[in-house]
Amino acid sequence: MRWNLRLKAAERGIWKSTEMRRLLAEHGLEISAGKMSALWTTTPTSIRLDDLDVFCAVLDCTPAELLLHEPQQVKSRRDELKRAANADVAPTGSPVVPRLGRNRSLPPA
Repeated sequence: MRWNLRLKAAERGIWKSTEMRRLLAEHGLEISAGKMSALWTTTPTSIRLDDLDVFCAVLDCTPAELLLHEPQQVKSRRDELKRAANADVAPTGSPVVPRLGRNRSLPPA
């Protein structure tokens, strides 16, 4: 997901995070200056649905306009997980033998 707050705010003539913070407060959402700065400059890892509703009311938009779906990120993440899973197999295709500690391998089966 990509957080599209600044573009949506700019479309409404809101250019500063302080102005956005004031408008949110007028709609009942009090946000600290630090949290507002983080929301303004980075993509949040989570956001409360109630808060998202206020952002949408202030910006006269839908959640889909603020949170942009990026399917290529999902594919990239899935590919990365597959590569990590395959890293547990030695190049010959035989499984990697777990270590007992201090570079000692388990005896062969």
